[in-house]
Amino acid sequence: MSRIAYVNGQYRALRDACVNIEDRGYQFADGVYEVCEVRGGKLVDLPRHLARLERSLSELRIAMPMPFASLAVVMHEVVRRNRVSYGLIYLQITRGVAHRDHAFPPGSVKPALVVTAKSLNFAKNQNAAAHGIGVITVPENRWPRVDIKSVSLLPNVLAKQLAKEQGAYEAWFVDREGYVTEGSSSNAWIVTSDGRVVTRSADSGILAGITRAVLLDVLAALQIRLEERPFTPEEAYGAAEAFVTASTQIVMPVVSIDGKPIGGGIPGPLAAKLREHFHQFSAFS
Repeated sequence: MSRIAYVNGQYRALRDACVNIEDRGYQFADGVYEVCEVRGGKLVDLPRHLARLERSLSELRIAMPMPFASLAVVMHEVVRRNRVSYGLIYLQITRGVAHRDHAFPPGSVKPALVVTAKSLNFAKNQNAAAHGIGVITVPENRWPRVDIKSVSLLPNVLAKQLAKEQGAYEAWFVDREGYVTEGSSSNAWIVTSDGRVVTRSADSGILAGITRAVLLDVLAALQIRLEERPFTPEEAYGAAEAFVTASTQIVMPVVSIDGKPIGGGIPGPLAAKLREHFHQFSAFS
């Protein structure tokens, strides 16, 4: 079955879907995006994703292309047409199509909207969680507004590729003060020897991950101690456990950082527990 995309008001076969070459997302990375997990054919934590989308658009002064209710209908329809039971939906909004000029185009230019969905391999994801992933650290070199979920991701791409070349899955950025900020496509967490879960505050140089926000609710419900503070790679090397969170990974155990084994080089019990309980605190729509 051919995949189906929604592009500016039309549902098209993916092979025929296209955007104008003067779309500002293509010319300037002038846009934002969201990635939402699909589970059992339903969208996971959609209200939180739409709230973050609204904030990102507001920060870049891009208008919503349609009301939230209509956008939700489109997203559900894309999932239905692609028959996705387990996978993800990708949503991108740019400032629209206009002659190339750095300044904003006239107000008459409408934002451009693209929505796609694809199935993922559930067994493969579970197997990755059972074995854990490797992480490397890289210098932080992104623009300061990483709190905006912008499509401008070249530093993230280069970091992820470097991780791949070194036999790891993810890269953690480290700021000038020597503290871990976040991963190239995930939030970063460690667990101390006495069971405290540590992650950087979302108020300080990271994206406010939706999976991260839900996990805070999980930690509170399970009465697990949380510290929102920076940590260094050196502290992470000595952690009892480490893991990352993202929409398509949920809680993914980290078993090595910069080639150093974490927690004996096997996934830790707390990460497994958090992964097991995660969707009990998610909203499905």
